Amino acid sequence: MKTKSYLFGLVLLGFLTWSCSNKDELSASQGSLKASMNTGAQSLTSAMSAITNSAGYQVLATSSSSNAPSLVKSTTSNSGSFFSTPMDTITLADIAGTYDYKASKYKKWHPELLNFFAKTGTSSDLIVRLPASKVKNPGSLFHFTASDTTLVNNYVIDVSKYNYNFGRFLWNYNLASTITIDNIAAGVLNVQSSRNRKNGYHFMSDFAFANGYDAKIAYNTGDTILSVYNISKGGVTLFEEKFTSIKNDTASRHREKEYSLTIGNVLIVRNPTHGNSGLDSAKVYVGGTLQTKAKVQFIDITNHNDTTEFSIIGRNRDLQITFDDGTTQTVSQLLGATITDVRTLFVSLRQVYFATNIVDWVAWDIFMNKKNM
Repeated sequence: MKTKSYLFGLVLLGFLTWSCSNKDELSASQGSLKASMNTGAQSLTSAMSAITNSAGYQVLATSSSSNAPSLVKSTTSNSGSFFSTPMDTITLADIAGTYDYKASKYKKWHPELLNFFAKTGTSSDLIVRLPASKVKNPGSLFHFTASDTTLVNNYVIDVSKYNYNFGRFLWNYNLASTITIDNIAAGVLNVQSSRNRKNGYHFMSDFAFANGYDAKIAYNTGDTILSVYNISKGGVTLFEEKFTSIKNDTASRHREKEYSLTIGNVLIVRNPTHGNSGLDSAKVYVGGTLQTKAKVQFIDITNHNDTTEFSIIGRNRDLQITFDDGTTQTVSQLLGATITDVRTLFVSLRQVYFATNIVDWVAWDIFMNKKNM
């Protein structure tokens, strides 16, 4: 009997030890909300440092005031009426080939871009080669200087997918490409954009950096507005902000349906209450575990220019978090200067200058030249 009791005690002690050990490990892996938020913020800061110092970021960060013959830039425009107009299409087969930049003394005020490019080979893709300096200084692309003759076409974009179906205020656009600078891979750019009578406006831009980081933006309009901003690496989300609003038959404006913010292993989410009469209080999860003591206050700027989407990225929303120890901190305070870098990254992803102002322009000129032959 004593032996059985002894064995039972050993089993019970082993179970309790295993249980406590696992609880400790689980607690350590999840950490406190405050510690997890700080860890997530530090990881995001490191990610943005790696991204902004990469060759791929130089592709996205380039901007220009000139307008190429593309509607892809209208990433938030909802103005204008729909007209019944003929639709035209530019496919990859229409523009395939290799085009190299050549220094040109062309002096016409609005010259065709092809006056500065020569077709140098055949390809099933559209391959555009030009000097990196012309990309970083877009205004110089149409201006000849004597030193241009010494430039090397070290900036290459290989377009493997291109389809542009367009009419007045209506379009469907799809681009997939890889970018190389000095024979070093800079990243992979994918863009999808469309606007039609039924579904409204849709835009998606995704840039996979050569160092493993990935940045993606998605935006939809219509009866349901959806915006998603995501930064990840190896399939693991480092940052994501998602906003959804809906418009029903009785509402004159869209009403927020769901909001979520992910920083590292912390998820903050707010959903509608029962009956969709309003929004419930936000829930906070660390590693999937609900934090019952955490509180989140939403700070919205209602007089902001954009009232269809409230987000930290859009600069018209902030979140103040009350931690277990009673201290408070806003997400903007937590991220500091990093949030500015994140916002700039997503602005660049919306503009995708290189695709819209060079690739589309070359594609347009090739297409129009063939059409007018």
